[in-house]
Amino acid sequence: MAKLGLATTESDTLVDERPVTTGSDGDHEKFAHYVKKDQIVESAVTGKPVIALCGKVWVPDRDPNRYPICPDCQRIFEQLS
Repeated sequence: MAKLGLATTESDTLVDERPVTTGSDGDHEKFAHYVKKDQIVESAVTGKPVIALCGKVWVPDRDPNRYPICPDCQRIFEQLS
């Protein structure tokens, strides 16, 4: 199973403060999301967008510690554990 983490400045997490561009309900930008660790590293190097467990797509650029964990990501992560 792939390792997952929250978006942070550390190697296991990422940041999310950008508005959602996927046409969803708009609440996703208010949360920190779970993302595969390898996507976090690649995004930091290349600027490529990441995909959270809940389906949110964005290029992380902020400190996720400032936000609560996305309830959808949390629920999915707990089901995977």
